[in-house]
Amino acid sequence: MKYLGIDYGAKRIGLAVSDAGGRIAFPRKVLANEGEKSLRYVALLCEKEAVGEVVFGQSLDYKGRPNPIQTQIENWKLKLEKLCHIPVYYQQEVLTSFEAARNTGKEMLDASAAALILQSYLDRI
Repeated sequence: MKYLGIDYGAKRIGLAVSDAGGRIAFPRKVLANEGEKSLRYVALLCEKEAVGEVVFGQSLDYKGRPNPIQTQIENWKLKLEKLCHIPVYYQQEVLTSFEAARNTGKEMLDASAAALILQSYLDRI
C-alpha cells in the first residue's frame, strides 16, 4: 500500500509518497497553499497514486501543546478524509524542516520534510 505524507504550512505544502510496499518515503512536490485548490490537488494525487493512508505532520511545541497552525492542519485533515474516504493520521514533526534543510535545496525543503514525517510514520508502524 502507498502512503502520502504532508508537511502543511500556511504558505507551502510539502508532499511525499511512499513506494508501493510502504517502506520508503520519497519527496514528491511542494505546492503553494491555495486553500481548496491545493486540497483538490492532493485528493487527485491520492486517487492517481492509489494512496491507502495519509500522514500529516502534527505541529506541537516542545511541551506537547498544539502550535497555532495545528488548527488549520486539523481542518485540512477533516476535509481530506471526506474527499478521499481513506484514513488520515498524524505523526509528530519535531525539527523535520530543520533536518530537511541540512539535506536538500530550498525548492524541495517542504517535500523533504514531508518525506521525513512519512518515513518516521512508516518506521513506527
